[in-house]
Amino acid sequence: MLKYLFYFIILFAVTTFVSCDATSKSTATYFGGKIINPKSNFVVLYSMDKVIDTMYLGKDNKFIGKLNNANEGLYYFKHGDENQYIYLEPQDSLMLRLNTWDFDESIVFAGKGAERNNILIDCFLEEEKDNKMFYLLNKLEPNEFHVKIDSLISLKKQTYQEYILNHPDETDGFNHVLKVALTFPIYARVERYPIAHVKYSNKTDFHNVDPSFYNHRKMVSTSNDSLMYYPPYSIYVRNFLYNTTYSLGHKPMTNEYSSDFTIDLLKTIDNNIKSEASKNAFLKQTVIGHFFKKSSCAANKDAFNAYFDTSTSKKDKDHVRQLLLDSKALHKGQKITDFIINDLNNGIHSIKDLTKNKDSFLFFWNPEYVSPTYIASRINYLSQKFPDIQFLQIKIDGNSTDRIHKLDIKTQFFITPKSEANNFLTSKMPRSILINKKGIITNGFASITSKKLSSELKNLSK
Repeated sequence: MLKYLFYFIILFAVTTFVSCDATSKSTATYFGGKIINPKSNFVVLYSMDKVIDTMYLGKDNKFIGKLNNANEGLYYFKHGDENQYIYLEPQDSLMLRLNTWDFDESIVFAGKGAERNNILIDCFLEEEKDNKMFYLLNKLEPNEFHVKIDSLISLKKQTYQEYILNHPDETDGFNHVLKVALTFPIYARVERYPIAHVKYSNKTDFHNVDPSFYNHRKMVSTSNDSLMYYPPYSIYVRNFLYNTTYSLGHKPMTNEYSSDFTIDLLKTIDNNIKSEASKNAFLKQTVIGHFFKKSSCAANKDAFNAYFDTSTSKKDKDHVRQLLLDSKALHKGQKITDFIINDLNNGIHSIKDLTKNKDSFLFFWNPEYVSPTYIASRINYLSQKFPDIQFLQIKIDGNSTDRIHKLDIKTQFFITPKSEANNFLTSKMPRSILINKKGIITNGFASITSKKLSSELKNLSK
């Protein structure tokens, strides 16, 4: 609480110009604050997946946004590569202060609506701390594990009761979100326990657990559209869907999922997610996610056919079809097709010239699907592990300003709409291509996130 009081004094200078500009009868909602060590010159506010406002940093890196007729509910703001959730109500004047060097841990709210958002941040940070604890808890046998879970849930419910007792004017909508923020991360851990226990206990099969192990399912719904973008809720739903599918008789899988598992998971989603929009989103994420988990991203015909039969979104299905078409271009054993890429000084290069006599890893990226921060971390790790391989990062639909910091500028490129590379990147989704010194493709559609990528690179550098 001392931290909040200290930063409230600092934020007072930010909040005063809001109150001066708005009369006591104003129905507008304000969201603003100050960014320390900003990563860009703007903050974007979202509701679900829709952009609500873009607020630019002004003097002293402060920003402010005014929302007329704002709906009560969850929003999230994004700055640089990071984001965080907030809960807004009409006539709020919510101000924040954050330091990008310690994004989540540094966030403090002030103004009207601050208390509810400070407790949501506390919930988030507590969940981060719980990660280490659950590494140990997942090794416990089911009965011991559930005793610990019951104790944790009791503490979370106590926190909830204390908050609503001290804040009797909070809306039912916020109280529900707070309960989700406190308890659903624990329920998600229960759903993940069977696969986590196998992994951390070095076992080969699942325990048989009593049905009471999942008593929480009687109290939760998996079809709340308004919460589907909120991680405590969406992670629970995802873990529930995977656990339910495993319970159909599948053995534990860690590296990649079998076709039968993917098909059963698609059926589980269809049977348990009632909202059409959420169902379609989970179906698409599943079929694409499992596709990218494979070391070669080989398309599994049966799994994709099951997806096309189940999804009702024409837009999603058209996008997945484009991905399948992309995967059929540039196969293992072929000579790399020549195409032009541009460096960040707008110099033009032939891919055949750049890769001549060099084992090469080409990573085509799109910020819609992978963040520059992740790319920098992953490429630095791989290039240190495989120093004899050339790692090139190529932005899809990029320009000369699209630099990834913390990576060598000499290995960064982009393709324009005129490049022949667009012929195998019609879906605009990330793609990795491995090429040996002879210009022969050894993997035409690898995933940068695959656990098997290291073995592919090891074979390339032999």
